[in-house]
Amino acid sequence: MLINLAEVYGTPLYVYDGDLIVKRYKELFDFIKWSNLRIYYAMKANYNIAILRLLKEHDAYLDTVSPAEVKLALKLEYSPDHLLFTANNLTEEEMEEVQATGVLFNIGSLSRLRKYAKKYPNSKVCLRFNPDVVAGAHEKIQTGGNLTKFGILMQDVPKVKAIVKEFGLKVIGLHEHTGSGIKNTDKVFQSMKNLLSIAKKEDFPDLKFVDFGGGFKVPYNPTEQRIDYLKFGKGITQIFSAFCEEYGKELYMCFEPGKYIVAESGYLIVQVNTLKNNRGRLIAGTNSGFPQLIRPMFYNAYHHVLNLSNPYGDPKRYDLCGNICETGDRFAEDREIPELREGDYLAIQNAGAYCYSMGGIYNLRSMPSEILIADGKPKLVRKRMSNEELVDYIIDVSE
Repeated sequence: MLINLAEVYGTPLYVYDGDLIVKRYKELFDFIKWSNLRIYYAMKANYNIAILRLLKEHDAYLDTVSPAEVKLALKLEYSPDHLLFTANNLTEEEMEEVQATGVLFNIGSLSRLRKYAKKYPNSKVCLRFNPDVVAGAHEKIQTGGNLTKFGILMQDVPKVKAIVKEFGLKVIGLHEHTGSGIKNTDKVFQSMKNLLSIAKKEDFPDLKFVDFGGGFKVPYNPTEQRIDYLKFGKGITQIFSAFCEEYGKELYMCFEPGKYIVAESGYLIVQVNTLKNNRGRLIAGTNSGFPQLIRPMFYNAYHHVLNLSNPYGDPKRYDLCGNICETGDRFAEDREIPELREGDYLAIQNAGAYCYSMGGIYNLRSMPSEILIADGKPKLVRKRMSNEELVDYIIDVSE
């Protein structure tokens, strides 16, 4: 089917498996057996409107991180009470814009908390704390510890309480997020315990939920073992159950997976158009580049590559390169792939999360079209701009 879609819609092309997205979302409820479990999809992972609509059909909540994400969710008829807005270095105008929507703020700095409280006294808020645990697949996506910009230090609870008391705020949620692509589940358990250690009823008597962020790892390399999420879920539930018993009330438990829900559903289909042999170093050029899938260049991330046109060819080692004027524009380096020929279609796997959503038009190359397959039926969700459309767009927004 992928080759057929490439021939019909052209390449580069993003393709998403909607049925797998729903499966990944639903199985989280099988892993984590908590009656009051809420899954907030981190829409920064992929804001494709067909994916958002699909998840809405299954009553998903959304984790939003910008005013435009909030506005998009509301345009798609998500209820404000199904959204959480995690504020990050906001301007005053952005704070006012989002507050007017009625969406709950998740505030991660004393500075913003005081500004928000002064402007909107007696409001309900969620507070993001730094769990003081460092975890994640790459240093750039580790969100806990001393070097991160995220979260209020747990030692500053007295300062938080003073602001809350002064302005009559009602803290209904506590939040932490340790990092993305966490393979050490013990670190997740520790970050949970650290946050819950400050969630005292005498300090936060109005809690309705505790949000433990995302970071659920998926295997990118075929040799990686999938994490035992049933075992992981049992550990999570045991920790939270003991806390709720001590708190005296069964609270909502929340998580914010993005990558886990959509990463494995996505493929970026590209076509080989150039082959070089640089003194034995085989270089294969394609009709896409790092602005359309930046994770390998940005995080040294591994994405498995399938040769759709010649899957049984003799394996050879290639640098798989893009069409951008940068030496680091590679999807894979010294990677074994079945023999490549000019014209072959390739599928770059695990391209559903933080790929299109992190994309741009560097070198003035348009982002690919996007297809969602649901119940076996492909649907064009977003069409790639032609060169003429892209130029007209640039001129229109500049004049």
